[in-house]
Amino acid sequence: MIEFKNVSKKYDSGIVALSDINLIIEKGEFLFVVGPSGSGKSTLLKLITKQALPTSGEIFYKGQRVRNVSRRKVHLYRRNFGVVYQDFKLLDNKTAFENVAFAMEIVGKSKKDINNDVPEVLKLVGLEDREKSYPHELSGGEAQRLSIARAIVNKPEVLIADEPTGNLDLDTAFEIMKIIEKVHSFGTTVIMSTHSQPIVDNYNNRVIKVEDGKIISDYIGGYHGEN
Repeated sequence: MIEFKNVSKKYDSGIVALSDINLIIEKGEFLFVVGPSGSGKSTLLKLITKQALPTSGEIFYKGQRVRNVSRRKVHLYRRNFGVVYQDFKLLDNKTAFENVAFAMEIVGKSKKDINNDVPEVLKLVGLEDREKSYPHELSGGEAQRLSIARAIVNKPEVLIADEPTGNLDLDTAFEIMKIIEKVHSFGTTVIMSTHSQPIVDNYNNRVIKVEDGKIISDYIGGYHGEN
């Protein structure tokens, strides 16, 4: 589904974020990307959604060369992905309902669809009673639930989660993971970067370790390697 072929990324500052990455992510996978801060995890995720371009090498999505997606059509390409961030990136002046509705409005969904789908997705993430609440009125866990609702309301094929539990205590983090697991159970491909060893160790998922811009290991299960 997603393939990196000899991908490197060097920023104008001279920093080499990724070096000669080869990676295949299959449809329906749940992949953890782990590694220290500055290792290249976030850059890898940004390359998938064409928020950044590789300096060399190629990235393919369902056989399509991502580099060839025109600027005019990049917004259509990005509809394949829902993105969740560590710092939520919610719209402070909009209610929970309006935050999720906005994601539908920008892709041209009808008011009828919005009124049908937003309550449904808020219920899925356990926020059915918070429709009228603003982000500042939500706890950190609730804000991340809302961020996930916004990311999945348009039914993306891939959910990209960049340190989605990084600002949360462990109990809340595991509650968020239950929601992400539920999204994955619908057939959504999930790619999640994380620093959390307890979370990774709790799942028998594929783990990619990135260090100094290189993939140093690729295995199934646990933060420290196969058990």
